[in-house]
Amino acid sequence: MAPRRRSTKFIFVTGGVVSSIGKGISAASIAAIMEARGLKVTLAKLDPYLNVDPGTMNPFQHGEVFVTDDGAETDLDLGHYERFTSATMGRRNSVTSGQIYEAVLGRERRGDYLGGTVQVIPHITDEIKARILAAAEGADLCIIEVGGTVGDIEGLPFLEAIRQMRLELGRDNAMFVHVTYVPYIRTAGELKTKPTQHSVMALRQIGIQPDVLVCRSEKPMPPEVKRKISLFCNVPPEGVVSAMDVPSVYEIPLVFREEGLDQRICDLLGIWAREAALQDWRRITDRLRSAGPEVTIAIVGKYVELRESYKSLNEALLHGGIASGCKVKLHFIEAEDLERSDDGAALLAAADGVLVPGGFGSRGIEGKILAAQCARERRIPYLGICLGLQVAVIEFSRHVCGLARANSTEFDAASPHPVVHMLPEQEGVTDKGGTMRLGAQPCSLEPGSLAARLYGSETASERHRHRFEVNNDYVARLCDKGLRISGVYTGPRAAAAVTPLPDGRAGLVETIEIPDHPFFFGCQFHPEYKSRPRAPHPVFAGFVAAALARRKAQGEQRGAE
Repeated sequence: MAPRRRSTKFIFVTGGVVSSIGKGISAASIAAIMEARGLKVTLAKLDPYLNVDPGTMNPFQHGEVFVTDDGAETDLDLGHYERFTSATMGRRNSVTSGQIYEAVLGRERRGDYLGGTVQVIPHITDEIKARILAAAEGADLCIIEVGGTVGDIEGLPFLEAIRQMRLELGRDNAMFVHVTYVPYIRTAGELKTKPTQHSVMALRQIGIQPDVLVCRSEKPMPPEVKRKISLFCNVPPEGVVSAMDVPSVYEIPLVFREEGLDQRICDLLGIWAREAALQDWRRITDRLRSAGPEVTIAIVGKYVELRESYKSLNEALLHGGIASGCKVKLHFIEAEDLERSDDGAALLAAADGVLVPGGFGSRGIEGKILAAQCARERRIPYLGICLGLQVAVIEFSRHVCGLARANSTEFDAASPHPVVHMLPEQEGVTDKGGTMRLGAQPCSLEPGSLAARLYGSETASERHRHRFEVNNDYVARLCDKGLRISGVYTGPRAAAAVTPLPDGRAGLVETIEIPDHPFFFGCQFHPEYKSRPRAPHPVFAGFVAAALARRKAQGEQRGAE
């Protein structure tokens, strides 16, 4: 194996019984409590699917695509890692079977293996181990989450690779945490341990003996159940961790601390560290439990049937509620329902704020435009993200500027007023994976604008994921009618805009707003990717605060009547 930092320790997290068991949250929570003990922590996700990355996958199949600063399109678990720690994820923190096989086969085509037979062992497993070591570089502790469920055939090379790593690194430098499920059978009135036993048996058959079991359950796990799991799974009683369902995932670091998991890790890996300082997590939990008034945010999208499609968005709104001391109720509205309704705006009547998130494709687009129109005309706080900015521009062009059939060329290539279009640099793209405008890019904010007030600065750096941009040919007309272009990108890609902005700069529209509106803000980037519970993103904090102000004003008005 390649050289590594001598002090780096590894925790390998696997899952069993069922998918979506909470490996990502468990890995992130372990990272949180170990970071709270003073360690420099990083994480990585190993995904067994053959896609190179999830960028071309339908959100209904895979959930949200999380984007990193360096432009990697990754699994949504990397969002958990960033929200629970101070670490910043990047391309090296996301590894897929597609990437592994692509790299190995590329070497084979170049003749790097000198005519040797290319095999899963050692070539695929060696590549996996090399990626793990690269992800761990510079950290005291690296937590590796293996995607999928034990028993899946596609995950076997990853499990074999981490088995080898434990042998090569030594027991003092690597350990295994297995996340499993202990179901409560209501008819029997008891928790059942057999699924956990079988899951651990499957792991042991391939040479992995868990050091810690994180047992998910909906009921408290009594001591006798822990003892039974310990006995049948060959794990010491102190290594059986109860992880009962809790109201908020941000309580889990506290749960793990109460279960003594951090000390168990320190004992197994020979880590000398201070006691965990978890004041921030206690403060967050207290604020969530004692939150005051409730605000309703209507999210108008096309993937609303699967909430995981908007995971970072949902969390960022929750963070906005933490900042304002209020509860945030998310009301998901299918955009096509707005189109089909005789009075689509009535579906938004109870909302204190309207949010149109990013997305692709024409389905439901008119419903999203209607949502932007309703928010603008009824003075409901509005936040448009990526596509949400674009539909706001389309709506403003049609109903304020009088540009009939204004549209994006993504939805109507023959529109007489293509107020949103694809930049020339994107027109020749044939490969869809990893070719959008991706990653963190700088934005200049106009002094005195809502954008500048939200950020408390005249500059920002945010992550992008899109192909289409506001057409600069129409910016002057939009501004003449009252739309404010408050944020502009003027970096190397700006020359692709072709038409300069009204002030003569070569730039791309990054944020828009309507000055005489309580809160009408659109951004071409995705601020949700950078929001954390301990540092709510200013855009979401401002949006939720505006929604709360509307709720309070309406309450006072009803009281006066």
